[in-house]
Amino acid sequence: MLVVATAGHVDHGKSTLVRALTGMEPDRWAEERRRGMTIDLGFAWTALPSGGTVAFVDVPGHERFVPNMLAGVGPVPAAVVVVAADEGWMPQSAEHLAALDALRVAYGLLVVTRADLADPRPALERARAELAATSLGLVEAVAVSAVTGTGLPELRDALDRLAARLPAPTADAPVRLWVDRSFTVRGSGTVVTGTLGAGRLRVGDELELAGTGEPVRVRGLHSLGAACGEVGPVARVAVNLRGVARDRVARGDALLTPGRFRATDLVDVRLAGDPVADLPATLTLHVGSAAVPVRVRPLGRDTARLRLGRPLPLLVGDRALLRDPGRHHVAGGVTVLDVLPPQLRRRGAAAARAAVLATLDGRPDLAGELRRRGLVRAGDLVRAGVPVTAVPVAGDWLADPEHWRQLGDRLADAVAGHAREHPLEPGAPVEVLRHRLGLPDRALVEALVRPPLALVAGRVGVAGVARLPEPVARALALVGADYAVHPFRAPDADRLAAVGLGAREIGAAVRAGALLRLTGNVLLLPGAPRQAVRVLAELPQPFTLSAARQALDTTRRVAVPLLELLDREGMTRRLPDDARMVVPAAGGLPAVATMTP
Repeated sequence: MLVVATAGHVDHGKSTLVRALTGMEPDRWAEERRRGMTIDLGFAWTALPSGGTVAFVDVPGHERFVPNMLAGVGPVPAAVVVVAADEGWMPQSAEHLAALDALRVAYGLLVVTRADLADPRPALERARAELAATSLGLVEAVAVSAVTGTGLPELRDALDRLAARLPAPTADAPVRLWVDRSFTVRGSGTVVTGTLGAGRLRVGDELELAGTGEPVRVRGLHSLGAACGEVGPVARVAVNLRGVARDRVARGDALLTPGRFRATDLVDVRLAGDPVADLPATLTLHVGSAAVPVRVRPLGRDTARLRLGRPLPLLVGDRALLRDPGRHHVAGGVTVLDVLPPQLRRRGAAAARAAVLATLDGRPDLAGELRRRGLVRAGDLVRAGVPVTAVPVAGDWLADPEHWRQLGDRLADAVAGHAREHPLEPGAPVEVLRHRLGLPDRALVEALVRPPLALVAGRVGVAGVARLPEPVARALALVGADYAVHPFRAPDADRLAAVGLGAREIGAAVRAGALLRLTGNVLLLPGAPRQAVRVLAELPQPFTLSAARQALDTTRRVAVPLLELLDREGMTRRLPDDARMVVPAAGGLPAVATMTP
């Protein structure tokens, strides 16, 4: 389907031309017909000689209704510029053409109407010259008379040729249907209409309302007045929404594929038109069928930051226009460069941002986005319209390769620095490293760990290296001599203090695996449990606590927690009478004979 919008000065015969071509009445309101002028958008369609279909979005020409005109032109890929032969080029002809040029509409036709009232050649020559200087360039022109029918067959052929020139739409793209009308149908509920430029709509699809993000379901579809189960691009479509009140959706809203768009109220753009420095602080942004007030912050020679009056589902590369409604003036066309712009808080940040924007052309570029951002979530780029083909480094996070390498080097430095500052700790906590590196997610820290670093129990340190400071190692050597003589006699507090093992030093030794802490702050060497099992296996089985204490040559303070540890580890088994026995083959020991008392 070819979908075109009309454009031109008020009362130059746009609606009359559409009626003559389609046999349909595009002016929907009684007020329009009474006043003889189009106020709101009208729609009509007809078959072309090739068998295809052309659908017209008929827009108002009066300067007071330019916002309505822009709502119709915004989502449409082509335009028919209408100029009356008896009046020629007029002010609204110029403003409509400026709007088309700002939106970079590159496909269209020039139609000179009322050829029965005046020689169409002067109007045609002037209009062709005006169009040639815009995005439309040199277009095919046809002179017609809707009254006599002169030129209408030639116009139909020209529309067929225009349809053949249009680029093929993207049928597998996400849906973003800008709503240009919303109304209710008795027995059906809320219906919205728009021009489907890409993607497919099917009955039963779940979509999102751009304004609220709430899910909505497609109850029914109509295109060109007929019900259908599926609609592809490009097409005029009416969508019956299930369970949506009429007042919850209006012109300027959009129906979206879930998860593929992100509403934003802050964008960086390039402007083609008036000098950015001369723009007023407040303008109106027209994109799709939406019109929202924006505050303009100039950045570079032709770049600016726009703060939108309400969030819109914009993508990198979107075309829009800025208009000064007070002066009835199109300030220029806008290309969206970034829908996830950084904050500009530091001195010089605006100038630096302008330098970055000067390198952008509005075409989605994954490598460039990663290079500029360093780290970014894949979902954020997808919702900004940037195709993602890279593999995440952690979770949903993508990283620029060089930035990721530098982060790895910085992590190693941060771990070494933490070791110097906290010599008794076995590595740096992940959360501490996250703050030091300024990372948004601890999963990124974990993903950065590479040899010789290792992640153990939420801390990052050097793998396989006992990180005991020299004073702690010397103190352990002193108590090691005590353990060599009496392996199951735990040093008391006085002895520990005498060799320099305070609470922090003991904690470091325990975390490093150099000491084993039992209940009651009883400290033994790590190999004590298995050594104790070998001693206890020599006792008649089962054995009592007292027998174990004597065999181990220790005190009750040590024997009780040590035996409880052996029970938990499955090396010994406690019997109902509180006696114990060594579990056969525990710790690789030979089975022992059991004696019934």
